[in-house]
Amino acid sequence: MTRPATMSYERYLPWKRWVEAGLWTVLIAANCVGNSMTTLIDLRRQASGVLSWEPAVWEASSGLVWLLVLIPGIAWYTRRFPLHWDNWRRRLAGHAAASAVVCAVHVAGMAVLRILAYRSQGMDYDFGPWPRELWYEYLKDVRSFALIVILMEGYRSLLRRWQGEASLLAEPDEGPPVEPVERPERFLVRKLGREFLIAASDIEWLQAAGNYVNLRVRGHDYPLRSTIAGIHGRLDPRRFVRIHRSFIVALDQVASIEPLETGDARVHLKDGGALPCSRRYRQALRGRIDGGEGD
Repeated sequence: MTRPATMSYERYLPWKRWVEAGLWTVLIAANCVGNSMTTLIDLRRQASGVLSWEPAVWEASSGLVWLLVLIPGIAWYTRRFPLHWDNWRRRLAGHAAASAVVCAVHVAGMAVLRILAYRSQGMDYDFGPWPRELWYEYLKDVRSFALIVILMEGYRSLLRRWQGEASLLAEPDEGPPVEPVERPERFLVRKLGREFLIAASDIEWLQAAGNYVNLRVRGHDYPLRSTIAGIHGRLDPRRFVRIHRSFIVALDQVASIEPLETGDARVHLKDGGALPCSRRYRQALRGRIDGGEGD
C-alpha cells in the first residue's frame, strides 16, 4: 500500500508548484472580486461619489501585493521558522513581529499601486490619516497572516504524511531496547496511517530543511524532526560523514570528489547525483575516502 502512495506523491511533485501558485491565485482573486462587489454595493447605498472602478483598484492593489510579495515571503519565513505544537510558544514573538512587517509591506505596496492607478486617471489618491489607517490595516493583516500560516503548515503536514515522515525508535516501556537507541540501526517511517522500518544502512544522504532533516533512501525523501547536528551525532561515524552545514553523506555512496576553484568541492554519488562539500569539511572527507574507516 505504501508503494502506490509513494508513486502518487511522485506524480504530484512536477505539478506541485503549479498547484500551489494556482491555489493562492484563485483564493486571492476570489477574495478581490467578492470584496470589490460588496464594497461597491455599500458605497452605492451610501450615495457615495466613489467611481465604480475605485473599489476594484483598492482590492486589486492589495491582492497583487499579497500574491507577488507577501505569500512568497511568508512561505520562505515559515520554512525557515516552522510553527508546530511543540514550539509555538517560542515562535509566537517572532511570528508577531513578522505580521507587523507583513502589514508594513502590504500597506506601502498597495499605496504605491493605488497612487499610480489614480494618476493614470488624472486623480490623486488619499490613503487617509496614516496612524489610524495603519492600525486598521494591521487588524486585518494579522488575521490574514495567521490564516495563511495555518494553511501553509497544514498543507506541509499533509505532504509529509503523504511522502512519509521518519522518526527515531523510542525506548520500550519495559525491558531493554532491541537495538541501541543512541546509535539507531533503523528508523520508523509513518505514511498515510501505515508504518514501516528503514535501515540506517539504506540512507544515501541527509539534508537539513528547517526543523527537519530529510533522509534520502532509494530515491525517496523522509523528513525527520531533528537538526543536522543532532542526527549527525547519532549516526555511525564509520559510515557517515558531514560534508556541508546542510548535508551528511554515506561514505559508500561517494563515487568521486571534484575540487572547485572556490576551495569547496562537489561530491559525485554513485547514482549520478551530486552534493555540495564546503571547504571546512573537504579535507576530512578526502581523508575518510583515502584512509578508509577512520573517524
